[in-house]
Amino acid sequence: GRPPSSPMPRTDTEDASETDLAKHDENDCVEIKEQMYQDKLASLKRQLQQLQEGTLQEYQKRMKKLDQQYKERLRSADLFLQLETEQVERNYIKEKKAAVKEFDDKKVELKENLIAELEEKKKMIENEKLTMELTGDSMEMKPIMTRKLRRRPNDPVPIPDKRRKPPPDILKLLNYLLTDEQIMEDLRTLNKLKSPKRPVSPSSPVEHLPSTPVDVPSQRYEARIEEGKLYYDKRWYHKSQAIYLESKENTKISCVISSVGTNEIWVRKTSDSTKMRIYLGQLQRGAFIIRRRSAA
Repeated sequence: GRPPSSPMPRTDTEDASETDLAKHDENDCVEIKEQMYQDKLASLKRQLQQLQEGTLQEYQKRMKKLDQQYKERLRSADLFLQLETEQVERNYIKEKKAAVKEFDDKKVELKENLIAELEEKKKMIENEKLTMELTGDSMEMKPIMTRKLRRRPNDPVPIPDKRRKPPPDILKLLNYLLTDEQIMEDLRTLNKLKSPKRPVSPSSPVEHLPSTPVDVPSQRYEARIEEGKLYYDKRWYHKSQAIYLESKENTKISCVISSVGTNEIWVRKTSDSTKMRIYLGQLQRGAFIIRRRSAA
């Protein structure tokens, strides 16, 4: 066969034309890139100018969103402030009412305690004075026995001594805390203990005492006060406890213990809120009987 034909050799003219063409293409590419750069730079400058003037669309869009968020946050803060203010005012009114109520309660309790203490001291003084009168051991100065001489015809009329006043009737000055029947019963008991029984002769003076029969209680109750609590009939009673109060007349009253003193208790009737004072002696003698009841 025929041998393969060898390629035609390139001439210098062809090489030069190709080189010029490549340079021309390269220059065109550089010019295009330069134009693109200039266009982008001009666009950025234009956007920067609009941004400085505040007319850039993207800036206005984002500013509108930020403004909405700002206004929403302010509205939430105002609502939170309003709610917190209302809560603080409610707490203030509540605390103020509680403070006023506590002050009034403490004032009433202080007044009741002081009245109970003063009444107890008054009762002790009255009891001591009554005891001294009954036993004959009086604090009054006893008159000195002097012998009276007959007045002579020329002697002046003696002037009565007005310096020493007669002792007042103790029974009229006492503010009785017991009924007349209970007082006479105690007096009869004291008289029986003080003087032995003896037959009454027709010539002997007769005691002028009421002829009513003596109602000696058949049962005595254990009653004492310790540490502000009442121990009565093997049970403990405290302040604000609901009870029934029974008397000799078979009356049954619904009460609440309002305070416990040193020798007495104060109870408040649930019907009309009036208060009564009951002494330990009355509970021990059975003049009043206490029963527990439900607070409801």
